[in-house]
Amino acid sequence: MIRTKIRTYTKISALADIKIEPFDVNKRYTKPHRHNKYMELVFFSAGSGMHYMDETGYPIAPPVIFIIKKDEVHHWEIDTIPEGFVIIIKEGFLEKTLDKHINLQLKQLTNMRVIHPEQDPSIQSLFEIASKEIKENCTGRDILVEGVLKALFSKILTYVKVDETVSTNNLEERFDELLARKLKNDVAYYAEKLNTTAQNLNALCKRKHEKTASTVIADHILKETKRLLLYTDLSVTEIAYKFDFTDVSHFVKYFKRHEGQTPLQFKKVAIVP
Repeated sequence: MIRTKIRTYTKISALADIKIEPFDVNKRYTKPHRHNKYMELVFFSAGSGMHYMDETGYPIAPPVIFIIKKDEVHHWEIDTIPEGFVIIIKEGFLEKTLDKHINLQLKQLTNMRVIHPEQDPSIQSLFEIASKEIKENCTGRDILVEGVLKALFSKILTYVKVDETVSTNNLEERFDELLARKLKNDVAYYAEKLNTTAQNLNALCKRKHEKTASTVIADHILKETKRLLLYTDLSVTEIAYKFDFTDVSHFVKYFKRHEGQTPLQFKKVAIVP
């Protein structure tokens, strides 16, 4: 069967905005997939094996926390019975949350991939409490869940170097949202959609990422290109057209300029777990 798209899994009800539950031991071995418009935070207190995110493998060495963004391709290869919790958060939860500080905490967490907290019983306890509150669905559950989540995220963030410059900059958020919806090698396209100028977009990217807007766009295009090369059967031509490159040779040169090899060379040497 020809794969034209990366597998997408939905592990949360369409009616729910958040899900917190123990890690499913039946998910020890999964195929590469991405999530349907939600981020996932996974905490392991026990277990061993590997977690693959895009092209990188990370050992499961508890206690450990993995942050899986909605666009990332990932899968598990877990050797022993795992113990831990999973939090699935949709954008709808962030839009409706009463405590907007949680949004900031999640922005800080999404800058991370792997967090190694110390043996901290309070993290396990907060996961258990949050899971219990979700299941009980009692009066005032939203406030209680948000309070527990805020405490949990605060505790986790004590084990990472927080980017103090992270903010709720509206232009930055809208640029990120556009990049998630449409990838196109054209700064002017994004500037027009954001009702700003290319100069303003460049200034934002240099301030936040120390890169030009075109380089930030290229980072996203190259990352998604690699995913499509590794996890689908799409040809280089089909991928080029997907990103609105009308000249395939231009796309190949674009990829090689940034990566030092052509897309086919990358696919040939890349190891897909």
